[in-house]
Amino acid sequence: MANLLDIRDLQVRFFTPEGVVCAVERVNLKIEEREILALVGESGCGKSVTARSVMRLIYPPGKITNGSITFQERDVLALKADELRLFRGGDVAMIFQEPMTSLNPVFTIGDQLTEAIMLHKKGNYSQALDAAEKLLSLTGIPSARERLSNFPHQLSGGMRQRVMIAMAISCNPKLLIADEPTTALDVTIQAQILEIMRNLKREMGMAILLITHDLGVVADMAERVAVMYAGRLVEIRNVQDFYNDPQHPYSEGLLNSIPGLDRSVDRLHVIEGNVPNLLDLPTGCAFRDRCPYALERCASEVPPLVSPRPGLEVACFNYRDLRDNRRVKIAGSARQASAAREAGPLVEVRDLVKHFAADKGFFGQGRSFVHAVENVSFQIHQGETFGLVGETGSGKTTIGRIIVGLEKATAGDVYIQGKAISTLKGKQHRETAKQVQIIFQDPYSSLNPRMKVGTIVGEGLRIHYHYSKKEKDERVVEAMQGVGLERYHIERYPHEFSGGQRQRIGIARALVLKPSFIVCDEPVSALDVSIQAQILNLLRDLQQKHNLTYLFIAHNLSVVKHISDRIGVLYLGKLMEVALKDELYQKPLHPYTRALLSAVPVPHPGSKHDRIILEGDIPSPINPPSGCRFRTRCSIALPACGEEVPSLREVAPEHFVACIRV
Repeated sequence: MANLLDIRDLQVRFFTPEGVVCAVERVNLKIEEREILALVGESGCGKSVTARSVMRLIYPPGKITNGSITFQERDVLALKADELRLFRGGDVAMIFQEPMTSLNPVFTIGDQLTEAIMLHKKGNYSQALDAAEKLLSLTGIPSARERLSNFPHQLSGGMRQRVMIAMAISCNPKLLIADEPTTALDVTIQAQILEIMRNLKREMGMAILLITHDLGVVADMAERVAVMYAGRLVEIRNVQDFYNDPQHPYSEGLLNSIPGLDRSVDRLHVIEGNVPNLLDLPTGCAFRDRCPYALERCASEVPPLVSPRPGLEVACFNYRDLRDNRRVKIAGSARQASAAREAGPLVEVRDLVKHFAADKGFFGQGRSFVHAVENVSFQIHQGETFGLVGETGSGKTTIGRIIVGLEKATAGDVYIQGKAISTLKGKQHRETAKQVQIIFQDPYSSLNPRMKVGTIVGEGLRIHYHYSKKEKDERVVEAMQGVGLERYHIERYPHEFSGGQRQRIGIARALVLKPSFIVCDEPVSALDVSIQAQILNLLRDLQQKHNLTYLFIAHNLSVVKHISDRIGVLYLGKLMEVALKDELYQKPLHPYTRALLSAVPVPHPGSKHDRIILEGDIPSPINPPSGCRFRTRCSIALPACGEEVPSLREVAPEHFVACIRV
């Protein structure tokens, strides 16, 4: 096939007051017609900057300082304003990472879709509106005509992502750039989005540049893989060869860091250290300080991207073909979940109900409520990790917030060491609060940007203890060093840390009071696989050292399987299944659990498994379905499922399921 896009010697610099950021350095990349090329690497490696360069979306203080970008033999960097406007959307379109920030909140979906159609295809508003309706239908949005009058905030995350796809393909581009199109989406919605993109490639013949750090998605979608590190490409090859025999040490490290559904290890492999500061890159190979195979020459020479054999491009003086030791060994073995329950539960959630008022109604009448949690019960024992999974809006975070006292239950209660938290007052309440802490999903938004890290971590000590400044500082340093941070970090502000370091700060804040129970609310959802592995290993080490108990909330089922002992599956506020992790993953009984597991991308190309695509989004919790709440999306539902609410019953030792078909 002919080359569609040809990038040669691309160099991008950002001229900041702190210095020059070398964002992209001598990148050479080609994409063929109808090809899906995945661009992978950790955050800060230059993937998105490379993609934005193709679209000419680099603005001051950024500048393309060298190289060429050719699209169908046209010089993209030489396009004038009018030509560039037609090029964007007409030839190349982009799906941005966060659809909510990419859609204008004050315009309807219809207005935003028709604008691009009328610009590129001409025609009147009525014709553009018809075309917009067809696009929304093509991307799987039900009641497409009605959705055109909605504003972005009225749509779910999955629907907003579909709108972004519809907008990107509205003018039949030849190349679609998808920048993290499934990040932070549930596995079921992710499966739907990936299926839409595959169908578009087949039906419209477009090529796709897929930017992601999810290597399961890469295996599922891509034909070739380009690996980027510190602004440079370090390996390019066929996807099958990349997964079977990675050549660059960085590629090898990324693949070994992935928790998988098909394996159980106590510790994940970790790429030590972080991506170097692009303001001050080291001499020689930028990866050498993290590389287990570094040579002396790596400290002084930058390895060029060479092709030692057909189908392989690699930038390494000691790539795998030249090494004797074929693979970095992953230490440790699987930790077996214990079914023994000698003591009573540390935490017990009993018949928990939580309703939120959706509106106030007229004089308090006719109020509607969000049924966030409905009659949920489970127990967590000392030293255990209980995983809680389910789609966005299923009530996972609400349960966690009720347990730590950030929300009050509508009915039911939570018992900590046998004491109902709703009855605790005064000293008893403060003592319990010290024992129950939370690690929030987004470490940046949960850290006060105006406070130094030492103050943030030590805030709980100020509230609960009367320590002197010296004693408090010692406890803070102890907690920070326990999570891999240094003493000098206490004087820094949150923005001065990487994402992984900020997550460690959140963990240190939870640990400083020496709790017995921690709610981990999506603690690794937005992290790269290498940083994710570090945090998961840290949580496991801290659990073993301090005998901690976790409620681990996540939508990444591979991560949940790796760290949990037992797992509960939540759907629209109701528990559908609870079992030991191996039992749940090997013998899922509820149709919703089977659908979740089938939707997980397997990080190996060619791995075939029957995928169950759930139609539509999760129903509105304001007006949940009668009977079984999953019945509207269930392929095996019976008429009785609409009338009978299935109870959570034990069908095998420690295996509970709420389904009348089981």
